[in-house]
Amino acid sequence: MDMSGTSAVVTGAASGLGAAVARRLVEQGASVLGLDVPHSIERAGTTAPDGVTLVAADVTSEADVLAALDSVGDSAPPLRVVVNCAGVGWAGRIVSKNGPHDLEIFRTVMTVNLLGTFNVMRLTADRMRLLDPVDENGQRGLIVNTASVAAFEGQVGQAAYSASKGGIHAMTITAARDLAQYGIRVNTIAPGTVDTPMLAAMDAGYRAALASSVPFPARLGRPDEFAQLVQMLVEHDYINGETTRMDGAVRMAPR
Repeated sequence: MDMSGTSAVVTGAASGLGAAVARRLVEQGASVLGLDVPHSIERAGTTAPDGVTLVAADVTSEADVLAALDSVGDSAPPLRVVVNCAGVGWAGRIVSKNGPHDLEIFRTVMTVNLLGTFNVMRLTADRMRLLDPVDENGQRGLIVNTASVAAFEGQVGQAAYSASKGGIHAMTITAARDLAQYGIRVNTIAPGTVDTPMLAAMDAGYRAALASSVPFPARLGRPDEFAQLVQMLVEHDYINGETTRMDGAVRMAPR
């Protein structure tokens, strides 16, 4: 599918993976609506990707997402691409010396990562289905969701994060089958250790250890490589219902 002359929605677009994806889609000719929380947009400041319209929205809120979609107006190019990058993660063991895992933290991680992804997917797909097809196969658009290698090899303390990302992976084939009748493809990317602002705040020694644990290439992944994979999924019309790992062949150890 050709992105030129289309609209795209990217969540978590103010930084990290989302910012890299938004920038890449603009370079390919798309008009990008970037959704993020207010403090992330404020922190991005002048570093926000050129050509991306950032709108404050809570991905778990139906009203916020609909308002963001409505903000572009009827004159905007047709919405063909949606990329869900918004997410959070906190570490916590199911039981520790301090007692059981905080239930509200678990609920928050599941709500933002899984419910938020589903919310944006359902609302954007509902608009995509009304578009004219772009090819003889009836294709109307593509949704790319973000899981994690933690969906498959969650480490100690990742019960909430792994459960949320595992849910996104499990939802992929069902979503692809649900939306097939409308010509909407659904794929998921499961990144490994990518050099995002979240990792940048960690100790240099820990970052080096993470990089050395990757079989090849023995380094952290780059956000632009994630964006490159998104572009490939947009352009490859026969990939559907698939979760693709982007991890340098790493398989996470328990710790």
